[in-house]
Amino acid sequence: MSTPQDDLSHENAEQDVIAVDADDNELELVNRLEAHTGDGIRHRAFTSLVFDGEGNILLAQRAPDKRLWGTYWDGTVASHPVEGQSQKEATRQRLEEELGISPDQYGDLRLTDRFEYKRYFENAGVEHEVCAVLQLTLDDRSLDPDEEEVAGLMWVPYERLHSNPEWYRQLRLCPWFEIAMRRDVR
Repeated sequence: MSTPQDDLSHENAEQDVIAVDADDNELELVNRLEAHTGDGIRHRAFTSLVFDGEGNILLAQRAPDKRLWGTYWDGTVASHPVEGQSQKEATRQRLEEELGISPDQYGDLRLTDRFEYKRYFENAGVEHEVCAVLQLTLDDRSLDPDEEEVAGLMWVPYERLHSNPEWYRQLRLCPWFEIAMRRDVR
């Protein structure tokens, strides 16, 4: 469990996120750490689902030292756009930073959904986000993961995961990914 002193020195205390209303309209910039503690502050986020041409989705295990949901499995990349950055720009940036995936490896980045959710994580914090879902298909599956961001990678048959999430429960999936997957209509 983190202490108040740990929180003040955490890298998130030096960053801002975009507070939004329920319709994802920008309100103001708020401190990222404050947005993820206490009751949280609703803010803009995204999750990106990366597929290959054979119907598999790339799951990425969050690094163990992530403040929230460390070692949980995510639908590839999730983060927050910064002020003035579109969801697509933020997705391209995080794909490159976390996995070494460059835009020339895909051509179909598209926004497929948006939803609001709120989930508490143990005694460490909360996510209260309006989360955009972006999807893309890799033409080239070459990856170069950043170990500070990603602990593991796994290609999973998406249709099996989508239809039978209980089969994968031992993976401990991130809540925003589970919501995005449940809402996905293929």
